[in-house]
Amino acid sequence: KVRMLYHAAHYLYQGLDSLTSFRADVTLLDGTAIAASLITRNYKSVGSMMFLLSISDMLEDYTMQKTKSTLKSSLALNIDSVWKVDIDDEGNEIESQSPLSQIKKGDKIRIRTGAIIPVDGVIADGDAMINEASMTGESLAVHKSEGKAVHAGTVVEEGSIVIEVRSVNDETRLNKIIDMIEDSEELKASIQSKAEKLADSIVPYSLLTTALTYLLTGNTSKALAVLMVDFSCAIKLTTPISVISAMKEASDNRMMVKGGKHLEAYANADTIVFDKTGTLTNAHPVLEKVIPCGKYERDEVLRIAACIEEHFAHSVATAIVKKAEEEGLHHEEDHSEVEYIVAHGISTTYDGKKAIIGSRHFVEEDEGIKFTKKQQKIIEENIKEYSVIYLAIGKKLQGILCISDPVRDEAHDVISQLKELGITNVVMLTGDSENAANKIANDLGITQYRSQVLPEDKANIIQELKDEGHQVIMVGDGINDSPALSAADVSVAMRNSSDIAREVADISLLSDDLYDLVTLRKLSTGMLDKINTNYRHIVIFNGSLIGLGLLGIIPPTTTSLLHNLSTMLFGLSSTKSVLGEEEPVVIDTQVVSNPDALIGEAAK
Repeated sequence: KVRMLYHAAHYLYQGLDSLTSFRADVTLLDGTAIAASLITRNYKSVGSMMFLLSISDMLEDYTMQKTKSTLKSSLALNIDSVWKVDIDDEGNEIESQSPLSQIKKGDKIRIRTGAIIPVDGVIADGDAMINEASMTGESLAVHKSEGKAVHAGTVVEEGSIVIEVRSVNDETRLNKIIDMIEDSEELKASIQSKAEKLADSIVPYSLLTTALTYLLTGNTSKALAVLMVDFSCAIKLTTPISVISAMKEASDNRMMVKGGKHLEAYANADTIVFDKTGTLTNAHPVLEKVIPCGKYERDEVLRIAACIEEHFAHSVATAIVKKAEEEGLHHEEDHSEVEYIVAHGISTTYDGKKAIIGSRHFVEEDEGIKFTKKQQKIIEENIKEYSVIYLAIGKKLQGILCISDPVRDEAHDVISQLKELGITNVVMLTGDSENAANKIANDLGITQYRSQVLPEDKANIIQELKDEGHQVIMVGDGINDSPALSAADVSVAMRNSSDIAREVADISLLSDDLYDLVTLRKLSTGMLDKINTNYRHIVIFNGSLIGLGLLGIIPPTTTSLLHNLSTMLFGLSSTKSVLGEEEPVVIDTQVVSNPDALIGEAAK
């Protein structure tokens, strides 16, 4: 008994603290129930209550730590080596690959386009457009040059820089942010917070019902029977278990979710926005036709285009270079240094004249290239079916390259299933022409589409949809999707996404299958259904216990035992698989096979 009183003192103190602070919360109810049981010498009830409360606290701590661990692993930089820059005896720069673990303060490393910066430091040479969304939340890239500070976890969108290292590994700002996650609850699903508030709101009614029962009947046993039934205990226990089980199930299905709130947002969304390339399509464009429009023959147009495009690892560039290789067209470096203009195209000098290749907007509007009527006719005949890339040399259009990006086989069925699951608005964003976009939208059953969209427009479109009252999912894969991913209520990155897209996204798919979006919807809505079902069952069962206690059919000890056992069962049922295809998700705690034995042990 002395040992039990020692453990009970913790709950009594918390209850007293709530009482003196005028807080009618769960700790007050727990303390009152334990105090009442001690006064009436119902020690078995005291032991069972403390056992359940300790299990609840342990599972809640586990849930929070698991959620934080998932986030931390997703933020951690998986970079093993970097390009270290040294100076030889003659003053020349020498680059060599070096393990990141061996890099120290004062060393210099080079970071190129598309790479994540793995250290904190200062730019010693060069300049670049750097996306700092992971640090500042600002979706637009910032231009930084020599002398400016850069931080680990940010991404070089364009350019090449040499960084003098100031902090590395655990000393970087990113790692300090990860450490701060230990004290953060921002990733808790709002339904978890609602469950806690609901649990606290029930407390005054439980206390009032207990008091009224005693006043009206004068029967201590009946009053205790009411007090022993704590709705809040089961509600607080089952909700976090349901959330973490769903996250674990998502992980088992190769979907990494950075927090419970993202699953909840995915379940509640009514709109899904796809960036076409790499999501609805395979992201492996094919060059279908090359049409000369000037003084160069067809093969020469392809050779020049491949010569310029080979410097950039873009899917369209890859398609052009691959076609040239298949046709045995050798392309020497006949041009000056190339300049990549984000979302527009490439500019260089060829044969002493300015050469550009890219979108119609870039060639016609930005560069002022005029098309002849014949060229216009050729273009109009092809833009209905293809995405068209334009090659201009010396202020004249010299050729067009017709690109197709085959739609994924499963895209139509996935969109159809998402609609059946409550997604009423399916939106496609694409840089394609109006005709090409319209054809794909009609083929796939897309409800809205936006054609000729620039990267900077995507986030604005997402915001417009949110302003209209929609809850928005954004699915993307490229660097230029990052602002839109940040703007959405919940964002999903495809398997082959860029580093920055994966970092910005709330959910990352680890398999290259659009059906994962359907699975995720079923999982997230199933999680909410499970939680709401638990609420109903908890209210019905515990309400029945109160009724039986008031009628004097069952004593307080039995009421407490049944209540605690039901709470355990509700908790265990919350670990069951939502999808029904996998084995039940097992929380890393010991399952009690003989609750009575443990309750008896706790009462000693």
